[in-house]
Amino acid sequence: MNTKYIEKDKLLRLELLEEIDHHEVEKIRRKADDEIARFLPRKVIFDFNNVSFMDSAGIGMVLGRYKMINMLGGTLEMENVSTPLRKIFEMSGITKICPIRN
Repeated sequence: MNTKYIEKDKLLRLELLEEIDHHEVEKIRRKADDEIARFLPRKVIFDFNNVSFMDSAGIGMVLGRYKMINMLGGTLEMENVSTPLRKIFEMSGITKICPIRN
């Protein structure tokens, strides 16, 4: 995962570079949590541009990061979500609390 923090906007971008399954999700979760704790951003954006597969562990990972950033008074958004991933997010209902940006 690549990260970029834009201080003037208090924006943390997390670019996911791997498939998100139960094997990879703990590594992603740990890195995301470390970066959120480090910068305390007002907004977190997960960039799914390079993600071709995600299982239910990915939904749990996103939801957990949403809860964390929400407790800190921030927001979480997703972008560059492929059609198959969008369907997964919509069916899970997560798009009601974590919008997908175009």
